[in-house]
Amino acid sequence: MSPPAIEPQSPTVHDHFGRFAASVSAWLGSTWAFVFAGLVIALWAATGPIFHFSDRWAQVISTATALMTFLMVFLIQNTQNRDARAINLKLNELIRAADNARNQMIDIERLTDLELDQLQSHYERIKTAWNERQLPKSGGTTRK
Repeated sequence: MSPPAIEPQSPTVHDHFGRFAASVSAWLGSTWAFVFAGLVIALWAATGPIFHFSDRWAQVISTATALMTFLMVFLIQNTQNRDARAINLKLNELIRAADNARNQMIDIERLTDLELDQLQSHYERIKTAWNERQLPKSGGTTRK
C-alpha cells in the first residue's frame, strides 16, 4: 500500500519561515559564520582604544550579542522541531514497513512521561532477560 499522494498547496507564512530558518541555521552553523563572528569581535576590540573603552563601547557588543542570542533561540528551536518531526515520521515509516515491528510504537513521542517510563521499563526487562540467557554462553560474564 503506497502512501497517499501529497497535493501541492500554496506556501504559507510558516513554510516561508521554515525555509528561512533552515537556511539561516545552516549558514550560522558554518565555518564562515564563525570566522565572521570572530572578525566582528576583533574589530570591536580594536575600536576600544578609539572609544576609550567607554561604557557605551562595551554596551554595543553586549546589546548586539543579547539580541542575536534572543533571535537565534527561535531559529534553532524551529529547526530542531522540524528535524525531530522529520525523523519521527521516518521512524514511523520504518516501523510500519517492518513485518515484525509493533505498530503501537508509531507516534510514541505523543505519550505521557508515565507511559514512556512504562515502555522503557518493559524494554529494560527484555534486556535483562536476554542478558540472563547469555550468561551461561559467555562463561559467567554479562555482555552489554
